[in-house]
Amino acid sequence: CRRAAAAAPSRPGSSRAGSLAARSPPRPPARPGPTDAPAGERGFQGHAAGAQRFRFWEEPGPGAQGAVLEVHVPQVLHLQYGMYVWPCAVVLAQYLWFHRRSLPGKAVLEIGAGVSLPGILAAKCGAEVILSDSSELPHCLEICRQSCQMNNLPQVHVVGLTWGHISCSLLTLPPQDIILASDVFFEPEDFEDILTTVYFLMQKNPKVQLWSTYQVRSADWSLEALLYKWDMKCVHIPLESFDADKEDIAESALPGRHTVEMLVISFAKDSL
Repeated sequence: CRRAAAAAPSRPGSSRAGSLAARSPPRPPARPGPTDAPAGERGFQGHAAGAQRFRFWEEPGPGAQGAVLEVHVPQVLHLQYGMYVWPCAVVLAQYLWFHRRSLPGKAVLEIGAGVSLPGILAAKCGAEVILSDSSELPHCLEICRQSCQMNNLPQVHVVGLTWGHISCSLLTLPPQDIILASDVFFEPEDFEDILTTVYFLMQKNPKVQLWSTYQVRSADWSLEALLYKWDMKCVHIPLESFDADKEDIAESALPGRHTVEMLVISFAKDSL
């Protein structure tokens, strides 16, 4: 992927090719952020459950207070990866916060949402949000619903979407403006299934963009050939361009020292 200039434009530029680092077996975040529920509460068939607060803000300007937004999401100690917050989710949420003034009225779909921090923030900023996770992972769909309840967002829909499957849920989705994907490029065998689903959504709206973050763990795998195959282009967004080049975002102690990159992927035909 081409790297963008230091100042992130509202509609990033692009190049034909892009690469993503894949992952070794994941590790939970090094330390939790502030919690609003006792860590000892039991949920999801006996797994320890709690809640984490994320506080996004902007520096106050001359004669004006800076905007502040809080998001609360459940956290469950569970083997399924979508049950707790990963470093990439906080970086993607910060990108949304930085571009919050462009979100009201936008159709936004989060795929592989899990606890749904980016999607919940987008909804609180005025976007029309749909959260999705695999239809084969009912616990992840339930935690999406819990995140909506915790943030008083009854208007946000939760749907089951399995990557690479053409289902009724996928067919009936309305055209989207933005697709959110936080750390979904985990197993290389899933890469093409993810892009197949994204390509289907791009056919509904060729202007749609995939906003994606991933944690760099290995340089052995790449998306370059797959992006070319599916006629997509991408651009790296510098973290410093949206105030994400730090170890603690939104008072969460995340992303810590993990290396996270921000990508915007779009339909290559959009540039013709």
